[in-house]
Amino acid sequence: MKKIELEIVALSHSITQTHSYAVVLGEVDGLRRLPIVIGGFEAQAIAVALEKMQPSRPLTHDLFANFMTTFGIELAEVIIYKLEEGIFFAKLVCQSDDNAVEIDSRTSDALALAVRFGCKIYTYENILEAAGLYLDNPEAPQTQATGERTEKSSVKSSSFDSDLKNMSLEDLHNLLQQVLEQEDYVRAITIRDEINSRETNS
Repeated sequence: MKKIELEIVALSHSITQTHSYAVVLGEVDGLRRLPIVIGGFEAQAIAVALEKMQPSRPLTHDLFANFMTTFGIELAEVIIYKLEEGIFFAKLVCQSDDNAVEIDSRTSDALALAVRFGCKIYTYENILEAAGLYLDNPEAPQTQATGERTEKSSVKSSSFDSDLKNMSLEDLHNLLQQVLEQEDYVRAITIRDEINSRETNS
């Protein structure tokens, strides 16, 4: 199965859900985005590496990366290879001398290490098809790494508080576009899943 290269284009903090973050992966030379919900600690670990900040003491992912480097282990690539019940599965493809080993990993940890090693990130078409989002305006600026957000015209809070189950499919698609314009990828994931569920069962 052909691998599709991705890159980290943003870290998004939910406007409406406290302590909710999403790392947003963009299809290289494509318009699709793959948002993945992660925890605050993992978001911080990715942000630190993206911004090339140097903590006074190594963070957990820094320690792991230093350990690998010390013993001559290279992280060749990260592959997000499966999506099951909303959970993404990833693996680290490591190389030492002429040996290649694949190690199972949480996707957030794999991405935090990928940034530190500067290795490529891949997924497969079926995963992008199932969980990817299309950007109508690929030129829109993305907020990198820090979780701080550019203020934009907000979608009315009543729209956010609406029960998605009671909305029509057309309304869900319209709401999804509004949420994407705000770069609230955490909320976008919930709306996308509701749309996919209805289209699958229709």
